Amino acid sequence: MGSQGGFGQSKEFLDLVKSIGEARSKSEEDRIILGEIETLKRRIVEPDIPKRKMKEYIIRLVYVEMLGHDASFGYIHAVKMTHDDSLLLKRTGYLAVTLFLNEDHDLIILIVNTIQKDLRSDNYLVVCAALNAVCRLINEETIPAVLPQVVELLGHAKEAVRKKAVMALHRFYQKSPASVLHLISNFRKTLCDKDPGVMGATLCPLFDLVTIDVKSFKDLVISFISILKQVAERRLPKSYDYHQMPAPFIQIKLLKVLALLGSGDKQASEQMYTVLGDVFKKCDTSCNIGNAVLYECICCVSCIYPNTKLLETAADAISKFLKSDTHNLKYMGIDALGRLIKISPDIAEQHQLAVIDCLEDPDDTLKRKTFELLYKMTKSTNVNVIVDRMIDYMISINDNHYKTEIASRCVELAEQFAPSNHWFIQTMNKVFEHAGDLVNIKVAHNLMRLIAEGFGEDDDTTDSQLRSSAVESYLRIIAEPKLPSVFLQMICWVLGEYGTTDGKYSASYITGKLCDVAEAYSNDETVKAYAITALMKLYAYEIAAGRKVDILPECQSLIEELSVSHSTDLQQRAYELQALIGLDACAVESVMPSDASCEDIEIDKSLSFLNHYVQESLEKGAQPYIPESERTGMLNISSFRNEDHHEASMHGLRFEAYELPKPMVPSKSPVTYTPSTELVPVPEPSYSREVHTSTAVPSISNSGSTELKLRLDGVQKKWGRPSYSSGSTSTSESSSQKTVNGVAQTESVSTSTSRAQATSSFDLKKPQVEISPEKQRLAASLFGGPIKTDKRPTSSKVVKSSSHATEKPPVAKAADTASEKSTPVQPPPDLLDLGEPTVTSSAPLIDPFKQLEGLLDQGENVSAPNHGAVNANKASDVMSLYVEIAASGQSGGAVNPVPTNGDDMLSGLSGMGIRTASPGGPAGSSPLSKGPNLRDALEKDALVRQMGVTPTSQNPNLFKDLLG
Repeated sequence: MGSQGGFGQSKEFLDLVKSIGEARSKSEEDRIILGEIETLKRRIVEPDIPKRKMKEYIIRLVYVEMLGHDASFGYIHAVKMTHDDSLLLKRTGYLAVTLFLNEDHDLIILIVNTIQKDLRSDNYLVVCAALNAVCRLINEETIPAVLPQVVELLGHAKEAVRKKAVMALHRFYQKSPASVLHLISNFRKTLCDKDPGVMGATLCPLFDLVTIDVKSFKDLVISFISILKQVAERRLPKSYDYHQMPAPFIQIKLLKVLALLGSGDKQASEQMYTVLGDVFKKCDTSCNIGNAVLYECICCVSCIYPNTKLLETAADAISKFLKSDTHNLKYMGIDALGRLIKISPDIAEQHQLAVIDCLEDPDDTLKRKTFELLYKMTKSTNVNVIVDRMIDYMISINDNHYKTEIASRCVELAEQFAPSNHWFIQTMNKVFEHAGDLVNIKVAHNLMRLIAEGFGEDDDTTDSQLRSSAVESYLRIIAEPKLPSVFLQMICWVLGEYGTTDGKYSASYITGKLCDVAEAYSNDETVKAYAITALMKLYAYEIAAGRKVDILPECQSLIEELSVSHSTDLQQRAYELQALIGLDACAVESVMPSDASCEDIEIDKSLSFLNHYVQESLEKGAQPYIPESERTGMLNISSFRNEDHHEASMHGLRFEAYELPKPMVPSKSPVTYTPSTELVPVPEPSYSREVHTSTAVPSISNSGSTELKLRLDGVQKKWGRPSYSSGSTSTSESSSQKTVNGVAQTESVSTSTSRAQATSSFDLKKPQVEISPEKQRLAASLFGGPIKTDKRPTSSKVVKSSSHATEKPPVAKAADTASEKSTPVQPPPDLLDLGEPTVTSSAPLIDPFKQLEGLLDQGENVSAPNHGAVNANKASDVMSLYVEIAASGQSGGAVNPVPTNGDDMLSGLSGMGIRTASPGGPAGSSPLSKGPNLRDALEKDALVRQMGVTPTSQNPNLFKDLLG
């Protein structure tokens, strides 16, 4: 290229190429390329860059991209260069974008219009450049945009354009076959094109089409034969010759197509015999391309209807391959021989020595190919030698993948061509010993079945000899270390079934060997399970035969060890063995009959023996069983099934858009800082709980009384020492939360419009099923939140009726300490947890607060399903409800279950601290920081609600005691 820059390139570019070529390490090359990237980033954005200079920059970007570095900062400049009117710049731009971009790149949309314009260009070089880009950049979505113009170019005057148009249509077929299926007739026409290049390009899409549908192209057999004959007779221009072979690549493609069309078709194959013979004769075996054509001819002969003369010619060609000193030609000969022996197995006998030489060749690839040939050549007369060779080779290699393949082939050949059962067992022992864990477990089961069934004839002597031979071989092998698990399982099974049948070995000897196996492989529970079952069989046979059973000390220790195993399967087997030893001979013989492994076991899959029990249960009112396939959509069977279906539906994928969370109503109460000894509410994350709260709705019963129904399902609050300052949230509207697609959404619910419709009792709904841990983990996985477990950090309470169970977690308090501990309480939780008061003085004889605790203790003993109204005569229980309501107003973000006096009362409650009270003294609260008097508010509220029996009528000082 010259020192001044050949082809218009600068000396700087030449120095770059030279320095890359002279780099002695990858790090040095990377350093050069990184410096070039910085230079190009700086220069490529300069204004008014000459076009020739920009072309050089694009070529330098190509070097950067080819060496594995990112040149995306210059992609857009390559795209712009494709718009240039200059042919040289346009072709450079197309070359760059085909190297830079893939068919799914975002910049492809900027090139489609340019390609459409260039496909209509009068300059065929521009059209060829556009067709090159079409093959590389057009994806399935943009095919319709350029397909009509590409089809029109099939009739272009220039053969180069027609050839590239065929290649573009072939590419379209590979990406989207449906888009060009209507153009198959165009391929048939271009096959007869006067230019050999266009014809050769058409063979590629036709080969793909023939592979899918052979029958539709049977009429083209004569055309393909005629083309191959013309090529073999050198009627094509000399420019298509390669190493003095006439158009070898066209010949190879034609032979592939003819092999597909002649497979199983005698008439079509007979038309091919003559031309195939001519190709055999005219192939030049002195060059690789001639050998490639000859190999393809052999493959074609092996696929079409066989012809004796052609098979002999192919065998001669294979002999030349095998006698060659080149490993590549030997490999081709072995592969071709493997194809021919399917048609004529006798051909392999002519090349025995050559095959053995290849088997002993140090080239591992050639050796593996030879083993594939031997696998195809195997029959009953040579199976011993071939399998032994394969096992020896399997032992010598370390490639587990190929070792597995060799082992499976050895097993298959041994099962198919085994000369005797004794040889089969010995061969299988070798395979399991050296590749046990790589052998399919079904092989072991087949071997156990063979040993159990024998020859399948009435010759019991031969079967006994087979089993005795297996027992002897396994007793010899069992002493070897590190045997595969599958092999050990099979050994234990055989020893348990037939270890003592011939009387050669005693039960004590066999059981000792089995105990040694269980001890040596103590980490393999499956092997130990097989061993303990084998012991059970041996002892069962001894008991059934009336012989005295002497349990070895090692067997007794093994049974005791397995009896306390963590594996329930091993425990059960050990207990069954202990129970079996204590049975008499008749019972043992009926439980474990001798040699019954081959008997079929009938299994009642319908469990018909339970029909009577099911019918009785249905008559007593039990729900009928619903098959799993019929459960979808059955939402009205019962509320339980309705909830279960809702739970199941929440686990499925849902594709509707997420709802935006509504903002929380800001707190109107000031932030209060409480002492460390006080209980402070800690608000929970809104996404981790599913809370359903409804406002109090008055309902009129048949007797005319009204009931105020509060729904506090799943409402939970955590109480504990504050880790940060939290403001108390108090609003006049209660809020409810619902979960949409696993995300907690907050929606406001208006409170009751009239508080004059008071109720004499509270009918509290039972909380619904809480969010399962699986749902919580799913939410944490999807939305990045912390995973919540079933355990709660602190206990909380829900306001309940006297008939509803109320639980109080134990709270340890000290008068002068700030630490508080609470134990988790199982759901449903309560809103408030005021804890147990600490005794500071002796209690009086009559104390209203003690009566209150007595009422609460009685509520704990009542079962949860007994929902009822609060006894109106128990004023202390009613006032405990007010105390809890008053305290609930202090919890940050808590839902106020009872309509209150609005912001005034709640804001006053937000500043109220809770302190402990002794049974002997009044329970009080700290003075209110602001707002109306709490006593007046509660007394007024109690009068408005008209509770039936005025609480103060029974104990007029109860309010004063509670409020201090």
